Parts: sequence; structure tokens; C-alpha cells
Amino acid sequence: MHTRQPLIIGVTGGIGSGKTAATDAFAALGITVVDADLVSRDVVQPGQPALAAIAEHFGRTILLAEGNLNRKALREIIFREPAAKQWLEALLHPLIRQAIISRLQQSDSAYTLLSSPLLLETDQQTLCSRVLVIDAPESLQLERTVVRDNSSPDTIKAIMASQFSRQQRLDKADDIIVNDGDLLALHNAVQTLHKTYLDMSKTDSHE
Repeated sequence: MHTRQPLIIGVTGGIGSGKTAATDAFAALGITVVDADLVSRDVVQPGQPALAAIAEHFGRTILLAEGNLNRKALREIIFREPAAKQWLEALLHPLIRQAIISRLQQSDSAYTLLSSPLLLETDQQTLCSRVLVIDAPESLQLERTVVRDNSSPDTIKAIMASQFSRQQRLDKADDIIVNDGDLLALHNAVQTLHKTYLDMSKTDSHE
């Protein structure tokens, strides 16, 4: 008897689309969520080799007083210098990928979500059986993020411009939740997909 491949759903969406609210709803149903953002923070914690390499490359000013990474300073450098961004990605992407794989393998829920804002922009999508896009109109993405992050609309627009466009994401989606209503509507959409994914996890159709 052959073993079934675990069903892994990659979840992504633009800034302010409600990706976290959606994955929280799946988690409330007992589904393991591996969050690529959290993994990427873990690999640069004090004591991790990646943080030492970053400090050596960019200088100690990239560290905060207590030894943590100064994310704001690093973000400003990589926005200004494409070469710095390439160096950082070459260092971190393989480490993040390995840590993600390890966490996916540890999951014991019926299926597992890999939540990542850069799922489609990186090779993380190759780890997934299906891609779920949390979609929202761009005007709503902007409105939500300005309120949530207390950021300027221009900053949010720059972040949106650096991500895949809404259409590019939708073109790559196997499943889509349009999150343009309230939380109840989002939870109902999650419940529906949850049933679908449970059925899939019991068959070999996703192999």
C-alpha cells in the first residue's frame, strides 16, 4: 500500500487582503498553519548563523542594542540597493525553505496550510499541492492597511507595487476566497473550502 502525499495548501494574498484572518479561521478548525513570515523571523534570531552573517556583511549597525536584527534599517538598505537584496535572499531563502519543510513535515492535521506573502514570487509554491489566493479589491487592500499599520498610502502603494499584481495572483490560483465582506462571510468561505480540502485529503486526487 503506498502512502498518500500530505495535502499542502499554499495561501497567499496581497497586503491587506485578509490572509491572516483567513488562516486564523483555518487554524480554529484544527488545521496546522506554517507561516513563512514567522519562519523568516526565526532564522534571524540572535544566536542563529544567519544573523551573524548579516551583521558581518552589513556591519554591526544593522543590530539593535539588545542584539536583535534592526528590520527597519535592513529594509531601507535593500530598498536602496538591489545587490544587497540579492545577497540577503541568497542567504535566507534556502534557510527559510529548509525550516518551512521541517515544519510542514511535523504537521499532523488532515491537511496543512503554508501561508506566505511571497508564495508565488519564490519557489515556495513548489512545496504545495494547491494555491489558495485571498483576494480583495486594491482600494480595499489600501484602506485596510492604512488603518491597520498607520502607514501612509504612498508607502502601502509602494509595497503593493513590489508584490505580484492582483491579476498575476489570480492567474496562479487553484482556489480563491474573495474577502470583500465582513468576517462572517470570510469564515463561511473558509468553512466551505475546509470541507473540500478534508475530502481531498482522503483521496489520492492531489498527488
